Amino acid sequence: MPWAIIFDMDGVLVDSYRPHLESWARLARENGLSLTEPEFASTFGRTSREILREMFGLRDPEAIHRLDARKEAIYRSLIRGRVPAMPGLRPTLEGLCEAGYRLAVGSSGPPENVRLVVSELSLDRWFKVVITGGDVQKGKPDPQVFLLAADRLGVPPPNCLVVEDAPAGIEAARRAGMKSIALVGTHPAESLQQADLVITRLSDLTPRIATRLLRGLAITGDAG
Repeated sequence: MPWAIIFDMDGVLVDSYRPHLESWARLARENGLSLTEPEFASTFGRTSREILREMFGLRDPEAIHRLDARKEAIYRSLIRGRVPAMPGLRPTLEGLCEAGYRLAVGSSGPPENVRLVVSELSLDRWFKVVITGGDVQKGKPDPQVFLLAADRLGVPPPNCLVVEDAPAGIEAARRAGMKSIALVGTHPAESLQQADLVITRLSDLTPRIATRLLRGLAITGDAG
């Protein structure tokens, strides 16, 4: 059976923490609301709709839709023409593709955001399946996004490895019955220990590492 690797986008493929933080801060200021950085960090991996309901206490669907659209428009204006690709992104993806892995994006982000990143970074050369928040009804830690990606790749969940940066994404991978790698960045390593492996650089993800994890073998020595 083939093997697959499903990548979250924000904080994994794209170093988007600061642009997202700034977009939420601008939205809050425009509407007399507030969101602290620790509160923002705890939401990474969730959909904007869920954040507006849970963190801002909004219940009116029309208001949620309007503010959701505004927040994401601010975010796209901040990254358009200067999408901050994660260091080591291209050689990592090239190496995995050459080793025969099927790759997918499994993001809770809005379709417009994901399309912008995929287009500007030419990610479609590596990713044949791209799942966005528009494809699912529930955000992480619900496993829906990863299960849908696996289904469209034609790979059973036990043969899939998820690369995430947030506890909610690691939990979603666990619920999906998939192995997971956590990339330290938006969250400290101590909060990501539920993952099967924690790495500090995207380039630490090599075909050898992915193969050993999916085979249930121990990772010893240098992660590369």
